[in-house]
Amino acid sequence: MGRKPAAEERPAGKAAKPKESSTSSAKDGRKEKLSVSAMLANMDQKPKGSSAAAKKPKGKPNPSDITVENFSVSARGKELLKNATVKITHGRGKSTLLKLLAWRKIPVPRNIDVLLVEQEVVGDDKSALEAVVSANEELVRVRQEVASLSGAAAGDTDGDADDEAGERLAELYEKLQIMGSDAAEAQASKILAGLGFTKEMQTRATRSFSGGWRMRISLARALFIQPTLLLLDEPTNHLDLRAVLWLEEYLTRWKKTLVVVSHDRDFLNTVCTDIIHLHDLKLHFYRGNFDEFEVGYEQKRKEANKKFETYDKQVKAAKRSGSRVQQEKVKDKAKFVAAKEASKNKSKGKVDNDDELQPEAPKRWRDYTVEFHFPEPTELTPPLLQLIEVSFAYPNRPDFRLSDVDVGIDMGTRVAIVGPNGAGKSTLLNLLAGDLQPTEGEVRRSQKLRIGRYSQHFVDLLTMEETPVQYLLRLHPDQEGFSKQEAVRAKLGKFGLPSHNHLTPIAKLSGGQKARVVFTSISMSKPHILLLDEPTNHLDMQSIDALAEALEEFSGGVVLVSHDSRLISRVCEDEEKSQIWIVEDGTVSIFDGTFEDYKDDLLKQIKDEVDN
Repeated sequence: MGRKPAAEERPAGKAAKPKESSTSSAKDGRKEKLSVSAMLANMDQKPKGSSAAAKKPKGKPNPSDITVENFSVSARGKELLKNATVKITHGRGKSTLLKLLAWRKIPVPRNIDVLLVEQEVVGDDKSALEAVVSANEELVRVRQEVASLSGAAAGDTDGDADDEAGERLAELYEKLQIMGSDAAEAQASKILAGLGFTKEMQTRATRSFSGGWRMRISLARALFIQPTLLLLDEPTNHLDLRAVLWLEEYLTRWKKTLVVVSHDRDFLNTVCTDIIHLHDLKLHFYRGNFDEFEVGYEQKRKEANKKFETYDKQVKAAKRSGSRVQQEKVKDKAKFVAAKEASKNKSKGKVDNDDELQPEAPKRWRDYTVEFHFPEPTELTPPLLQLIEVSFAYPNRPDFRLSDVDVGIDMGTRVAIVGPNGAGKSTLLNLLAGDLQPTEGEVRRSQKLRIGRYSQHFVDLLTMEETPVQYLLRLHPDQEGFSKQEAVRAKLGKFGLPSHNHLTPIAKLSGGQKARVVFTSISMSKPHILLLDEPTNHLDMQSIDALAEALEEFSGGVVLVSHDSRLISRVCEDEEKSQIWIVEDGTVSIFDGTFEDYKDDLLKQIKDEVDN
């Protein structure tokens, strides 16, 4: 047993070497929660460290399978997993305990190379293309040896040395051929192109890219070297819609094992073949994609709650009888039935059953729920907001310009802004919000118009030393009710911020918790129009669904920039009120069709690219 570096300490693009240790320490409280792709088990603690104990799997499994039985995980004295079992089957895309695998708390067979894509690549003078190819360290080493031997042979007159060098070069050339050296740059370029890099961008030094683009390079490196076990942590967060769709298509062809944590339902439905759900200190296994998981989960929840209700009635009846013996009989019978059912399930090989039989009395399944709400705005006479022949350019960016933008938003309007990263989607939102002034043209706003704005950089607007309650009361002092503080806390609770975080300094909150504070503030401003720039990045799946429902019910205007195609589909469901604005090549055009039409067009292009 020994300490191993946390995943954050490991350079991006290098596969983790298998170790026998099953413990590790977290740094700076970064192990915030244990996540699975279902994202149903939300942990709002920030544990300083956690540990897992595991037994090596018995029998003779497939050498590429990973199975760990009977392990537990605790954080700050709170048990997160108890006697759990994980099996990652070779060739199946799965969502499971990603960081436990990356930190080697779960022992992984020596023959399995593991790569976690979590950090952006370090910026230096290497081009993006060179950074991707150099991820294959063995290829780089062999190429360097070939270059060295070739150079030495050219200046060497010793015949015997020439023969030896020639033999070695022949071996190396054969090795390069097996490794696909001739096609390496072309393959790396294809991956980068799929993730949104133009030919010019592929030749630029990595230090010239922003963090989001360097994260894409890290992802490209992982896809290029094809580790046996690839771990992806929210891979869609730094991608635009087209890149997300390309990644989905690429990963459906992935031949090795994939474990992904994501809040993007469409991504999970497309990529994953199995779901592992953390519930009640246990791992529950479900075959199928996320939609199929939800069906199985709901059935299991109903069955569990029905058993609990029957058991609860029996317990209450036994208590009324006053007989302690009767009460113990009820509990023992419930445990016996649970053990019998677990044994039956295990003998049938059900994948959603724990290997270790832990007979317990029935419990009520308490689900995590969250509710978003934006109040009905006051009526305003249209037009609410218009950009008329607007052009804009940044003084220090001669390569960027938006020209002749003519768009408008009214009550009930639903707009999805799409286009490549860097094309100007956020700039357009800033023009609509009034945060930027046009170089040419006119912006018309209704005098009483209130705009609710969610930015990717919302953290910059928060006051870190204040608590959420203090922050919101300062911005929105006019609260109804006996206690203004309680009124604010009720609103924070509806947006899913736990009560114990209401009086915690904002600096100590997670990204998702800070996002909930921002959404609460937007709701309290009673906006007529919502301008939302990538609102899902810090939200779990339940919160995204809650946001979608709130936007569907909202009677004001909504303008949305998002890589989450399901959210866009729900927001732009009404064809009469919805528009798709394409920002590309310095212009803003309105797509002639629905979002599904636009998505289908993209998918056709992407499939051709991946196949070719």
